Amino acid sequence: MWQEFKAFLIKQNAIALAIAVVIGAALNTLVQSIVNDFIMPIVSVITPGGAWQQATLNIGPLKFGIGNFLSALLNFFIIGFVAWRISKVFMRPSPPPPGQAPATKPCPFCRMTVDSAATRCAYCTSELAATTVA
Repeated sequence: MWQEFKAFLIKQNAIALAIAVVIGAALNTLVQSIVNDFIMPIVSVITPGGAWQQATLNIGPLKFGIGNFLSALLNFFIIGFVAWRISKVFMRPSPPPPGQAPATKPCPFCRMTVDSAATRCAYCTSELAATTVA
């Protein structure tokens, strides 16, 4: 039974998923800290006072929390931008080793990326064998 459970964990990538969740939680804390400690002080200088976050739109007996929504939307965009920039730093494609041909090349007709060994573009069906890639 223990062997089957270990095989399940390895085969289903449960361990990799658990590690990803832990790293994701740590990255969430890092991004929140960057946004709250470095970016939001700048934003608070640019935006009008702190009272805008409590602004409401009153239509009869209804009260819509427009300020709270705009604050959450601004926070979402800032956190998304910081997370995107951090991921760009860590997910740069590595260049091919010297002397080795790249794995892909752009199609000279449609500019889509195709396999370097392809003789026909999968997107525009142009023949690639006789063409040279700039």
